[in-house]
Amino acid sequence: MTIDRDDGGAVVPGPDRAVYAISVAAELAGIAVQTVRLYEQHGLITPARSPGGTRRYSGDDLVRLRRIAELSRRGINLAGIGRILDLEEDNAALTAERDRLRADADGAPPATPGHEPNRHATAC
Repeated sequence: MTIDRDDGGAVVPGPDRAVYAISVAAELAGIAVQTVRLYEQHGLITPARSPGGTRRYSGDDLVRLRRIAELSRRGINLAGIGRILDLEEDNAALTAERDRLRADADGAPPATPGHEPNRHATAC
């Protein structure tokens, strides 16, 4: 859980902290409450729940809601939006893994003599 402070020193919830009620989340995302519920029914968003069962949305959820709304305005149906979001998440994960592997390779010690790949393979 992340808690940040804004320029005035006020506490601002981190992007992963679910604090917004559905009405506030809908207003901040620029969509109707019923639209948020529809997105949830189609599995496009999964809000956290309070102990009493109330939906709670995080800053990350708001970003996702805005992305869903943007794709919807472009005429993409909800099934298509779900697929696009899945592919975007997969792409982000692969990019992070690639970056991690590059960082590991950049920090790796040089190969030990005698343990290098065979560069003198014979061609037929």
